[in-house]
Amino acid sequence: MKDRKDLLIELERKLSVEFKNIELLNTALTHSSYANQKKDVDYYERLEFLGDSVLQLCISEYLYLNNCNKTEGQLTKMRALIVCENSLHEIAKKWELGKYMRMSKGEELTGGRTRISILADCVESIIAALYLDGGIEKAKAFIFKNFIDTIERANKNEIVLDYKTKLQELIQQKGNSNIKYELISFEGPPHRRKFYTEVVIGDKVSGKGVGFTKKESEQSAAKEALITLEVAHE
Repeated sequence: MKDRKDLLIELERKLSVEFKNIELLNTALTHSSYANQKKDVDYYERLEFLGDSVLQLCISEYLYLNNCNKTEGQLTKMRALIVCENSLHEIAKKWELGKYMRMSKGEELTGGRTRISILADCVESIIAALYLDGGIEKAKAFIFKNFIDTIERANKNEIVLDYKTKLQELIQQKGNSNIKYELISFEGPPHRRKFYTEVVIGDKVSGKGVGFTKKESEQSAAKEALITLEVAHE
């Protein structure tokens, strides 16, 4: 197994960046559950706070300069799609970010390395680490390189903030069928429980989902239902 420094260097290469202070990257990938078990170890939450602001600023600037025909409201909606949790999670998955995180064994057993909220937060913390390491231009170049596909998808309105809300809107457009989310089962001990949910539209099961919280499993089921409905109407 690679040691910690080797893993960080591997991630630098994957992201095409180089840190002057690689400890910033290490902190950006450290979950509080790991830090709580150690002495004098920083974790990513403060970096996440900063990274959110840096990301918002850079995306706002890009949208302002490249969408002269759009109103403030339209730009605000686009920015919300680009920096939403789902979009950040998709980017984190491309980077295989869960592989490089430090977290407690308990957090790992409960699905921490694949949890949407954790991975999304780490994208922001990495952006903050880059900003602190090399300034706004370094962070901006990184953001534009890695978010260009997300920006283009937002411009085409292809990003969903909330799959449950999107499904509800779609069904209402088709005639106000009732939607129900039914918890089918769960498994595992309390500290690593997995939930299985079905979404029922009218009297038909239209999607199934799984997650480490009920909310995650419902969103997963709604996403599958949306895909099913889109395929059915192609």
